[in-house]
Amino acid sequence: MAAPTSVPAVSNETVRVLGPADFTDFLLLTDRSPVVNVFAEHRARLTTLEPRWLGGEVWGRFLDGRLVAALHVGANLVPIQCGPDDVAAFVKHALWSRRSVATIVGPAAAVAELWRLLEPTWGPAREIRSHQPHLEIGAAPSIPPDPEVVVTSRDQIDLVYPACVAMYTEEVGISPEEGGGGDLYRARVAQLIARGWQFSRIEDGRVVFKAEVACATSHGAQVQGVYVVPDRRGEGLATRGMAAVVELIRRNIAPVASLYVNDFNVAARTAYERVGFRETERFMTVMF
Repeated sequence: MAAPTSVPAVSNETVRVLGPADFTDFLLLTDRSPVVNVFAEHRARLTTLEPRWLGGEVWGRFLDGRLVAALHVGANLVPIQCGPDDVAAFVKHALWSRRSVATIVGPAAAVAELWRLLEPTWGPAREIRSHQPHLEIGAAPSIPPDPEVVVTSRDQIDLVYPACVAMYTEEVGISPEEGGGGDLYRARVAQLIARGWQFSRIEDGRVVFKAEVACATSHGAQVQGVYVVPDRRGEGLATRGMAAVVELIRRNIAPVASLYVNDFNVAARTAYERVGFRETERFMTVMF
């Protein structure tokens, strides 16, 4: 998709691509809701908003020279502190084509408005998940952790990789290896393990529970990929395992653990509630 023009539509509004010179102002923006915006801040700190490192762009909306909202434009389209006027400005200032966008994800109100404006040219979506509670925990878990859940070591990737593929396929509806993507996905799993961001319980050479941190800042860490093998579900592995993950995150990575979950996944929501997670926002995901 084409980058937005920097010519203001009204006297006090400008929409343009952000760069390293905007880094400080962008962090002030994400800091308004730092745990909800953990993905955006994580990406900014990795790349200093340099498009060649981002693998995409971040667009900013300015009013009277002040950055008021942003949009991550890449494989994930992610609104950052966006209200309806911000969404309308981003859509109006760009020549939109879906290209490589795989998902629109973020706070539900902003994503719903983005999709309302984009659906006539982007639709139909493969799947829309409109109600995804965003959960956080910033204290010790409410139940004892599973002592067998530990940080995955680098030499265990051959054990955990099949569980990662199975979880992704079950959650997203397509395999991450589809279309020749296996090498790239395995590299991503290896990267998370190398960072100490992958956690697992392994019994007799088999992963029965696993989870990862997708992104993290000094404010929080977002959990993804929570998975229990099908024949071991209902035993409490997810509940005790997530308690262990929370402890490991708060000890080694960030003070708050967060995640978002499909509202129809009653078993997962029950497990997270027992651990001590509480809803702080509502997310929405549009998948292509």
